[in-house]
Amino acid sequence: QVQLRESGGGLVQPGRSLRLSCLASGNIFRFNSMGWYRQAPGKRRELVATFLENGTTSYADSVKGRFTISRDNTVNTVYLQMNSLKPEDTGVYYCNLVPATAASWGQGTQVTVSS
Repeated sequence: QVQLRESGGGLVQPGRSLRLSCLASGNIFRFNSMGWYRQAPGKRRELVATFLENGTTSYADSVKGRFTISRDNTVNTVYLQMNSLKPEDTGVYYCNLVPATAASWGQGTQVTVSS
C-alpha cells in the first residue's frame, strides 16, 4: 500500500497556472502508472492525467494541451502542471495509481479558478 499526499492547490484567476505535487510514501518505481484525478463540485471523480508505465502520458480531452503530468522517481513525487486554467477546472485534485487503489486516496488539494 502506498500513501499519497497532495499539495499545491489554491485560488487562482482564469488563465493563470498552478503546479500540484504528490509525494508518495514508497518507491514509486514499483507502480505501473500514476495519475491525477479531479472531483468537481457535484460530479464524480474523473481521471484527468496519467503517466503510463512506458513513460508516455495521456490526458482527458478537457485538459489536453493545458495540463502536463510528470514524475521524479528520485524524490517519489508526481507533478501536475496546470496552465490556462478555467473555472471548470475547479475541484479537489487527487493522485493515485492507475487504476486507482481505494486504500491510497489522500485528502486531495483544492483548486479554485475564479475571478
